[in-house]
Amino acid sequence: MNVLITGANRGIGLGFVKYYLNQGCKVWGCYRSDLGGLADIESSDLHTVQWDVQEEKRAAELAQMGLPDSLDLLINNAGVYGANQSFETVTTETMKTVFDIDCLGALRVAQALKPRIEKARGTIANLSSKMGSSDDNSSGGCYAYRAAKAALVIVSKSMAIDLAEYGIQVITLHPGWVRTDMTGHGGLIDVTQSVAGMTDVIHRIDEYERGAFVAFDGKIVPY
Repeated sequence: MNVLITGANRGIGLGFVKYYLNQGCKVWGCYRSDLGGLADIESSDLHTVQWDVQEEKRAAELAQMGLPDSLDLLINNAGVYGANQSFETVTTETMKTVFDIDCLGALRVAQALKPRIEKARGTIANLSSKMGSSDDNSSGGCYAYRAAKAALVIVSKSMAIDLAEYGIQVITLHPGWVRTDMTGHGGLIDVTQSVAGMTDVIHRIDEYERGAFVAFDGKIVPY
């Protein structure tokens, strides 16, 4: 199985890389500028790809990136949190940057790789967050991150509908509150637990409604 993961150099993305390598898959791990934990993995099945999800990729560029002709699974994991997101401090620039990476980045990558995913009749898994759920928002704040992750849920749902005719399945995932750099390592679960849960959901994608928003524990996230 061919798997491509964005934001694969650390945290949850790196956890996905290790999981799928252990499953005997060929993995294309994408990073923006720093290999991070990818540099420590010795495997002929790992291919590292420098890919900033803020950039548009033309067909000619993709052809030079060493990507496979077909992709069974795309995991859109790349994302940022953004600083100073209270009502008083959040800026237009922060809103635009976080939205561009956390929402539009996933759309750009999916658009660029659609022919390869279609060839395998593969799956797209977009990592959102429960923080993008209006139903779950009881504490306010986090304007940029919440808005971008909420938008990704909607974009992902539209992807699921529009790509179904090409044999492509799409699901949106909530990884849980995970102990990573983004959370200051203050989460409730570790990367291994989160990835194990999400990969199980991906494996059971046929059990869910098209474009469903599902947590790592298999439960539907209201939004």
